Amino acid sequence: MSFWLHRPFYTLGILYIVIMAVWAVMSWFPIAPGSTASRVRSSLGALVQPVVAPFRKVIPPVGMFDVSFMVAFFAVLIITEFVLVLIVV
Repeated sequence: MSFWLHRPFYTLGILYIVIMAVWAVMSWFPIAPGSTASRVRSSLGALVQPVVAPFRKVIPPVGMFDVSFMVAFFAVLIITEFVLVLIVV
């Protein structure tokens, strides 16, 4: 595949990583139901949950910590960096 085919996949991967990070940070804070922030968090959750859900089925939470999100985050990061390697080569 050529550079022009890989570049959009890499950009989308980075954008998705940013979306995951914003969603994770927003989950740490209490947000009033019905507020704009609540709608943003639920919209981001609709994008992030389909990727995280399969990991949650396999990886149980460790105490209060959701390790499955971290595994999904790093999986997306590794796949995105793999696409970057394909761009450079």
